[in-house]
Amino acid sequence: MSLRIVFMGTPEFAVPSLKILVENGYNVVGVITATDKMGGRGKKTVIESHIKKYAKLKGLHLLQPKNLKSPEFIKELRSLNADLQVVVAFRMLPVVVWDMPAMGTINLHGSLLPKYRGAAPIHWAVINGEKETGVTSFLLQHEIDTGDLLFQEKMPISEQDTTGDVHDKMMHLGAKVVLKTVKALESGDYKLVPQDNGLVTKAPKLHTETCEIDFSLSTDQIFNFIRGLNPFPTAWTTLNNLKLKIYKADKEIIEHQYPIGSFVSDNKHFLKVATNDGFVHLLNLQLQGRKRMDVKAFLNGYTFEENVES
Repeated sequence: MSLRIVFMGTPEFAVPSLKILVENGYNVVGVITATDKMGGRGKKTVIESHIKKYAKLKGLHLLQPKNLKSPEFIKELRSLNADLQVVVAFRMLPVVVWDMPAMGTINLHGSLLPKYRGAAPIHWAVINGEKETGVTSFLLQHEIDTGDLLFQEKMPISEQDTTGDVHDKMMHLGAKVVLKTVKALESGDYKLVPQDNGLVTKAPKLHTETCEIDFSLSTDQIFNFIRGLNPFPTAWTTLNNLKLKIYKADKEIIEHQYPIGSFVSDNKHFLKVATNDGFVHLLNLQLQGRKRMDVKAFLNGYTFEENVES
């Protein structure tokens, strides 16, 4: 008897996991994703989720509930008669949903649980300068990201990796873990491992106001903060009362006499900001009201009159 699977996910990160199940012949009887959004100029363009686009391409049965507790959705979900539900980058599920299938609901999380429980595990791993992260499959239960562990796979984080870089590598590693997990559950060849609550760290959602750079931190911390917020939501500071987003930077550990947080430039090739133990060199940035550009293009149209170095 073929395992009946309902897949739940929305962003690009989830697509390889759905794709690997489909390509390995699993019977995906339903795909649950977010409702369409309006975007583009004047918000007149319908924006479909990455998962919806893939599901339509493969002719999979698609559901886009606004309310996961609505009787209509619950009835339709139950009619799919799933043996197992697979969740990758979706939203919190009510008990009536995740407890529905006989084999339960598995989730893929972008960290080595119990480290980095929460909405932004990749961001916080990079921000904190971790040299390693990974993915975890686990069985859903009441508290978010607390279920018994099934499988984990590790991956390195290089010193230059941004959150975007880690995300792109992780989504393919995650797909392999999803397939491994489903195969193990199907065969009954797996062992559940409770999470050690003594090792829990948090990865809360990031907001614009918490992405402002604190230049009193060490150069290493600021460098990691910038790459950890690239490409989104992006680290920022202010320049003449305008928001300055910083996408890419480099670091220089050196003693200096400049005030912390001051901009230093030659007005041609480099722009750096003083920290307590060196400088952060700004390489790719965007001033409020302007396009994103590299530092040389930026200095073409902006002149610093203080702290000018030759």
